[in-house]
Amino acid sequence: MAKIYVLHENDEWTEPLKTALEALNVPFELWHMADGAFNVLDTPPEGVYYNRMSASSHTRGHRYAPEYTSALLHWLESHNRIVYNGTQALQFELNKAMQYAHLEKNNIQVPKTYVAMSKEDIITSAKKMDGPFITKHNRAGKGLGVRLFYSIQGLVEYLDNEFEPSIDGITLIQQYIESKTKTITRSEFIDGKFLYAVEVDTSEGFELCPADACSIAIDSCPTTETPKEKFRILSEFNPSLIQQYEAFLRDARIQFAGIESIQDEDGNTYTYDINTNTNYNSDAEQKVNQFGMKEIARSLKNRLEQEFPQAITGTLTEKSGD
Repeated sequence: MAKIYVLHENDEWTEPLKTALEALNVPFELWHMADGAFNVLDTPPEGVYYNRMSASSHTRGHRYAPEYTSALLHWLESHNRIVYNGTQALQFELNKAMQYAHLEKNNIQVPKTYVAMSKEDIITSAKKMDGPFITKHNRAGKGLGVRLFYSIQGLVEYLDNEFEPSIDGITLIQQYIESKTKTITRSEFIDGKFLYAVEVDTSEGFELCPADACSIAIDSCPTTETPKEKFRILSEFNPSLIQQYEAFLRDARIQFAGIESIQDEDGNTYTYDINTNTNYNSDAEQKVNQFGMKEIARSLKNRLEQEFPQAITGTLTEKSGD
């Protein structure tokens, strides 16, 4: 019997989707991509497949999960299976340089960025920057590895001591965009259509994962100050840019995504990250009664019922894990 198949490598991040699918009483399986095996001569099961592979999988000990997922996605697509966020979406997830090239091609402004291999290449590229710059990994997630520099000397000291190369060996040297409000905006899309935008407070740093599993508890202490909201869903956001994003996602064959942008002190908006393994913050969603994972679950269920009317209510099963 046809069902929904969710490809992932993070149980905590997948739990909200699992809960949403169970609430809809729809048959599904979770396939954990940290290990597994398949026969390329076999025919994949009928159903609707949703790829949630993350660029940060290596930070959880799943170094080769993206490569295995890529192989499996090619197998599925060669049999014309229905795949949400398929092979091309995975390529975008794993390659920020690819993101920037295609955003620029679609007339969406991105920060000035150099793509470098060796430490010498990094320094040479940084010397071409006008003003402060950041380094970041080409394959990464949650803002891990992002460093801000105001001088070449500071960069050299970092490279000689604390530097950790990207898992793919590519470092990006990027123009630093300073926001007057110390915020960035993440625009969420379901089926390639705008759902909402969330304003994210960046005053405490660059690790911006919205998933509840990324939240860090704050020790209680007496205070008269009201903590600033880390995530706040906006009632409206830049309609013309949203139209550009939707067109970009259609061309890129990405169905579910979160696209991050920042506005500089002069009001210019720069787009700098596309997350195809998007997560949502439940506290922010509760306040506006909008829920990304529930929308994804409904979308997958609707497609399953549309393509396989005979699909009946099933129970959760899980394939592989660690």
